[in-house]
Formats: sequence, structure tokens, C-alpha cells
Amino acid sequence: MMILGLVRWMQPVHGYDVRRELLSWSADKWANVQPGSIYHALRKLTEEGLLRAVATEQVGARPARTTYEVTPKGEEEFETLLRNFWWNLSEPSDPFAVAFSFLPAMPRAEAAAALRNRANLLRAGVESMRASPESDWVRNRKPVHVGWMFELWAVRAEAEMGWCDRIAERIDSGVSYLPAELENVEGWSGWKERQESRPPTEAE
Repeated sequence: MMILGLVRWMQPVHGYDVRRELLSWSADKWANVQPGSIYHALRKLTEEGLLRAVATEQVGARPARTTYEVTPKGEEEFETLLRNFWWNLSEPSDPFAVAFSFLPAMPRAEAAAALRNRANLLRAGVESMRASPESDWVRNRKPVHVGWMFELWAVRAEAEMGWCDRIAERIDSGVSYLPAELENVEGWSGWKERQESRPPTEAE
């Protein structure tokens, strides 16, 4: 949707300008749009009939540049995607959620420390996001809603910071990871928490 929307917004536009605009948005960090995939995506969208190449030009020894526009089919697809993302809730994929699912595999002290470190990293990011809407870069060079997006990211990060601190405290307190009813039930033996590593004693 990002690439289709940008072509629609900037058309007629070269792939190079689409790439440059996406990089200026840091879309690789929050929209999972990798710079190296942009030209491939433009070609694929063209093959699918959502874009059309209106011209290809070459200046000197520079690589040829193709100019793109959105087709009527592409307009319809963009409108469908736009409203789908606005009106429906999609949970983002989060590698941390996958790792947290295996919490018992981490020693308690390390898990608590990692959560507090995550909170500190988020805190540093929040400070930057809070400052961004007041910066000249956002206030005078970007649409107003870009600042609103920074506000959303900051609120989400602050909520996660509080959660990290609370869970770290529970882990430190020794709360069991399994309900008592599951402690000896077949099939749950692999979820026994990992014990702290310690050097062997002479008796061992």
C-alpha cells in the first residue's frame, strides 16, 4: 500500500523518487518497506495492472529511469486497502512477543534485566518522539498529521515501558510461571523454568 499510495500521490514519478521519499519517512523501520525491494515492487505492481509505466528515459551514463502512474485498477485497490486499514484492527507482528512466549527458558535474573533494559530503550525513544513534533523538521517541513503519528508511537511506548517494569518486578518476586494445576501434568514438563546457572560445587 505504501508504494502504491506514494505513486498515486506523486505521479508521474520515477522509482528513484519513490525510494527517496520512503527513506525520508524511515518507512523501513515502521512499515517494513525495505529500500532494496522498492524497484521490484514497482515492477510487480505494474505486472498486476495497478501501475503503468508511462516513460523510460536515460540521461548520459546514468541508469534508465521509468516513470509510473496509477491505473484505474490501482486507484480502486488503493482505496480498498486504505479503508481496510482504517476501519479494521490488525495486530502487528512482534518478534519480542515470540521470545516472551518462551519466558521460562530464560533465567529469572536475566529475564527481569532484559525487560528493564527494554524499558530504558523505549524511554530513550519516547524522549526523541516527544521532541520531534516540536522540531522544525516536523512543524515546518512535514504535514501536521506526522506529528500526530509521533504522539501515537510515544503513547504506545510509554504503555509498554510500564508493562516491562511491572513484569520484571513479578519475575523478581518469584511468581510461578505455571498454575499449580499444571505443575505435574503430562506435556508441560518442557515449560519448567530455567534455573540460574551456577558453578559446580566440590561435592558435584
